[in-house]
Amino acid sequence: MAFTGKYELETQDKYEEFLEAIGLLNAKTDHKVVTEVVQDGNNFTWTQTIPGWTWSNQFSVGQECELKTMTGSNFKAPVTFEGGKISVEFPQYHFTAEIVEDKLVMYCITPGEKGVTFKRISKRI
Repeated sequence: MAFTGKYELETQDKYEEFLEAIGLLNAKTDHKVVTEVVQDGNNFTWTQTIPGWTWSNQFSVGQECELKTMTGSNFKAPVTFEGGKISVEFPQYHFTAEIVEDKLVMYCITPGEKGVTFKRISKRI
């Protein structure tokens, strides 16, 4: 299913634990996160917005891409698409996203024995 659309946060699980695991607990916000995805074939623009802050990445599936972390640091990583899921290895966590019943479901998983799995479900608006 195509990812293109605008999505608003519906539910999230282990958000604070995830922020703490990557050293961003002070970035916690209770604002509704809006994610906008523009997909043109294998090319994506992925933007997340809260009041006063926007984070955006452009990438092509199947290629190593220059990406930004939530804190604005640049890194390079391949972006894959397998089993209906986009997958990227960020420096501090593994990110996957898929469309399930017209909702955007994202997972951020920190590594290690005490890793945290943060799950965010956003409804199409």
